[in-house]
Amino acid sequence: MSSVSGTFNRICAVVAALALLYSCENKIKDLPSNARTSRQQVPEEGQQIESYLSEAGKVKGKLTSPYMLRYQKADTPYSEFPRTLHVDFYNDSLKIESQMDAKYGKYLQNQNKVFLRDSVVVKNIIKGDTLHCKYLWWDQNTQKFTTDDSVQIYTRDKILFGTGMEADQNFRWYTIKHLTGSVLTSENAMPLAPSK
Repeated sequence: MSSVSGTFNRICAVVAALALLYSCENKIKDLPSNARTSRQQVPEEGQQIESYLSEAGKVKGKLTSPYMLRYQKADTPYSEFPRTLHVDFYNDSLKIESQMDAKYGKYLQNQNKVFLRDSVVVKNIIKGDTLHCKYLWWDQNTQKFTTDDSVQIYTRDKILFGTGMEADQNFRWYTIKHLTGSVLTSENAMPLAPSK
């Protein structure tokens, strides 16, 4: 008799556990979709970010930003720089050759690309050429900048206007896809302010 009641008690315990598990599963499914994913969407935060870019053991650049958010989504992890970012690009002698600034940046980790927008400026320190545009893609694999939007490039003697551009990340060379005009300037003349 005691073995029958012991078996019955074990069966009841298993059924109760399964019922509890089933009810918990239903409660999770019944939650609104934003409540289920909100825990996954909470980003990691970082302040005073400093990150070095290297290739074949050589430092190629240094990224700094006052604030970063990192989202660890399984299929598309990314980092955002919503409060500006600055990058110094170095030549082989570890001297700053060019600089890049933007008010916003988003690094797509799986693609190794950075999307930049809002007052994007790229300047080659040695040549003095400076790019102004609204948004820009920076591909770290190809080490190139690209945009399909309007661009203004300030050189020592002229300002170039166009739409669409490709350039190397040190801004040693660039190609404007559709040149719409140019303005000759003198070195002593005050350059026109870029449009925003």
